[in-house]
Amino acid sequence: MKYKYYICDVFTDRRFGGNQLAVLTDAEGLGTRQMQQIAREFNFSESTFVFPPEQGNTRRVRIFTPATEVPFAGHPNVGTAFVLASLDAVEMEEKQTGVVFEEKAGLVPVTIQKPDDGPVWCELRAPETISLGQALPVDLVAASVSLSSADIVGRTHPPRVASVGLPFIMVELRDRSVLERARANMTEMEKIEALGVTPDIHLYVHSDDEFDIRARMFAPFDGVPEDPATGSANCALAGLLAHHEQAGTGMFAWRIAQGVEMGRPSLLETRAEKSDGGVTDTWVGGTCVMVSEGVIYID
Repeated sequence: MKYKYYICDVFTDRRFGGNQLAVLTDAEGLGTRQMQQIAREFNFSESTFVFPPEQGNTRRVRIFTPATEVPFAGHPNVGTAFVLASLDAVEMEEKQTGVVFEEKAGLVPVTIQKPDDGPVWCELRAPETISLGQALPVDLVAASVSLSSADIVGRTHPPRVASVGLPFIMVELRDRSVLERARANMTEMEKIEALGVTPDIHLYVHSDDEFDIRARMFAPFDGVPEDPATGSANCALAGLLAHHEQAGTGMFAWRIAQGVEMGRPSLLETRAEKSDGGVTDTWVGGTCVMVSEGVIYID
């Protein structure tokens, strides 16, 4: 059997930047083991497998890292919507449409804008509202990314788990030089895992240039040594930052750079809405470019 695939770069407007994604647009007939093997073959941070819907929405989508299936992720949703729009596989109304993907974390709505000239823009709304999990010891988190406790800023929040469908440890660092020095330390990350927390660590600093935030994300236990653009983590970061905003109502937005240290610069546009003191919704969006297409053969 053979299956058509498309490869795109997500959260970028130029090829060979952003985050790579492989999309199998018609994955009917594939089992879980086969999808995991295919994702390992591509060896991108994620690959997506598209099926007909089961609940009357646009498509059902399953997402795999090289090591495991995940219930939700950001750039796979944005990239999958982009590929379907590029193939005219979804109906556009006046250069804009909305799709809804059925995933393990729930329903994921994505808005697609397809101008006459210029890149396609896609923005997802997270399937869950922001949830804040346990705080972690500063010294342990610092050691897990080869830094010192003094490199971590704890004024707004301690290193802690946050999720809008997929959990990450959110860590604010002192400055960009510290961000650039970070390296995954597997031995220390194993100690985090022993606490019952997956050591997917999202590091960020506030920036005063063309970006509001610069970020990096390490998830080696999921087969992703470092990710060039993590939509689900930055969407959760937007929710976390909005949670700590003094204003109890309003829309808050951040332009986030990621992947710079990897040579795959990415731009993620995030926003979060608060009402009566609580964060109600979070979004992340960006542009994508098509890179290649082909056929993969399955025994």
